[in-house]
Amino acid sequence: MLETSARLLRLLSLLQTRPDRAGAELAERLGVAARTVRRDVERLRSLGYPIHAIPGVSGGYRLGAGARMPPLLLDDEEAVAVAVGLHTAAGSSVVGIEEASVRALAKLEQVLPSRLRHRVGALRSSTVTIGDDEPSVPPDVLTVIAGACRASERPRFDYVRHDGAASLRLVEPHRLVSWSQRWYLVAWDTERDGWRTFRVDRIRPRPPTGPRFTPRDPPEGDVATYLYHRIGSVMWPIQARVLVHAPVETVAGQTMGVVEAIDEHSCLLRVGGETVPLLTAWIGVIDADFEILDPPEFAEHARRLAERYRRAAAKRPPAAEPQ
Repeated sequence: MLETSARLLRLLSLLQTRPDRAGAELAERLGVAARTVRRDVERLRSLGYPIHAIPGVSGGYRLGAGARMPPLLLDDEEAVAVAVGLHTAAGSSVVGIEEASVRALAKLEQVLPSRLRHRVGALRSSTVTIGDDEPSVPPDVLTVIAGACRASERPRFDYVRHDGAASLRLVEPHRLVSWSQRWYLVAWDTERDGWRTFRVDRIRPRPPTGPRFTPRDPPEGDVATYLYHRIGSVMWPIQARVLVHAPVETVAGQTMGVVEAIDEHSCLLRVGGETVPLLTAWIGVIDADFEILDPPEFAEHARRLAERYRRAAAKRPPAAEPQ
């Protein structure tokens, strides 16, 4: 029979690894009587673990959420994963989470066994994180929006578009998406009667959240696909249309944006970008002939770039020196 302290830890581990456990199963796994399991559950409750009794013929227990967070038991792989995640979050684009991540990481590393500390240290010393100038997001904004998504409640918020225009929005939030160091909210805009995408760093919530709503099916059947198309087209200040002489199936897998079939041999690509040179770089990855329909400055930049490439390709490499 396990000693009491070790048995309590073992019982806690069993409750953490599966939502519900029958009392008879716990007694068998611990090698004790059912009465001993009941006493151990009471000891864990006194330590702050919210363990609920499950009614029924066989009875059982469930580890729930309490008013405060008690200690957690992690296996080796879980501990390494949490340590790596905290280390990454220390350089996060979420405002204020860096310091909290460092504090949590320090507590975790203090109790990590030597073998795990070496694994985490090796990964940290071999990893380089390159910073960027992406805007940060206050964590309270993320938690407000995430809570509205989970509860299916309509939040109101002030929103500033890329052109500086501000407006008050009332939406049915669907999902928060993290993409390339930015956070996006995909939501149904009740006033505009359609799906919209909002950059979270431009959102300023106006609590409290509004009434509940019935969640809709995701746009285009998948949030990731919808956001991919939005980011590649309408969410940028410069919009372009390009006629591509290739099937829509070929072009859709080569670039961002919205691709519409014209016939079996050509398609229309609608794509957006921050600048004209950036648009040119995106279009350049398409392995097919194309025609730039608009805007005119995009076509003019492409002509200048084509001439520059032609001159570069015409230059002969210097002759090799004789050995």
